Amino acid sequence: MEHQNTLIWEVTFWEFMLVTVVLAGGAAYLTGRAIASVWQGTRQIVIYMLLLAAATRFIHFALFKGTLLSLHYYVVDLIVLLIAAVIGFTITRRAQMDRQYGFLKRNGAA
Repeated sequence: MEHQNTLIWEVTFWEFMLVTVVLAGGAAYLTGRAIASVWQGTRQIVIYMLLLAAATRFIHFALFKGTLLSLHYYVVDLIVLLIAAVIGFTITRRAQMDRQYGFLKRNGAA
């Protein structure tokens, strides 16, 4: 397939959606859930997403002839993965807080 080199994706739109959004984004979402489920902080999300973004760049390079060492597209992938991880973290942490401290809502406090 022909490379499109836009501001957001280097490879085709569908390759970007498959690798970055669906595969790596799904892994990022599950990572965010896992971090929240063991009550770790958001700093862990950043560390793990830096590594996952590097792996995502490698998949673009190995399978779709993307650029391996492109800072611009690494940052784009990192932003997408951080968004997915924070969504997973937030949903899980909110459910934990409701389960753990739900009595505060029922009693009218806060």
